Amino acid sequence: MQSVLITGANRGLGLEFCRQYAAEGYEVIAACRNPEQAEPLAALAKQYPHLQIETLDVADFSQIDALAAKLSERKIDILLNNAGVYGDKPGEGFGQLDYQTWANVLAVNVMAPLKLAEAFLPQVQRSDKRLIVALSSLMGSMTDNTSGGSILYRSSKAGLNAALKSLSIDLRSAAVGVLILHPGWVRTDMGGPNGLIDVKESVAGMRQVIDNFSLADTGRFIKYDGSALPW
Repeated sequence: MQSVLITGANRGLGLEFCRQYAAEGYEVIAACRNPEQAEPLAALAKQYPHLQIETLDVADFSQIDALAAKLSERKIDILLNNAGVYGDKPGEGFGQLDYQTWANVLAVNVMAPLKLAEAFLPQVQRSDKRLIVALSSLMGSMTDNTSGGSILYRSSKAGLNAALKSLSIDLRSAAVGVLILHPGWVRTDMGGPNGLIDVKESVAGMRQVIDNFSLADTGRFIKYDGSALPW
């Protein structure tokens, strides 16, 4: 049985990843900040005994280390970095930037996925799939940015892309893959009600990209439909 660790598993894309992977028979480790408030996730765990819920605030690196120690004997085929924050707010653009919020966005969106990769690398290496995945965004693309704004979020996703590209090169000799995914504009709490697709379509597409992954694809920036994206 293959296994997947999913961060930010309590809602949106993370919850849908849990639902689809559990339905496919994967061992699912669903990590979120407040499991006691994650009623839909708890309902999934009752439906699928092979789904376990763990407490994890990805901004607290000591919690990452503690969870990695707790799961030290496990194998993790897919380390799926889904947790993320937006940060940008109306009236807080250039000239009124909230630097503390920016620092938190960078910690969650850039540093945490790399910390998770470091902490869980042994578990990933002993698996069959040996894949680290992170959800980025087209808003991290320099080429695509023609409208400006969203400085906090854009910079964090651009930073994530750069860090993961380097990681893909660093881990290639160990035969560990790195995949950078854009989920599309999805109707979630972050994406808003005007998104072009729903979570089911987005996650199904990303899962297909993950399923088809080979080490030749490591370090690529790919949309949920499998198309390559510009940096």
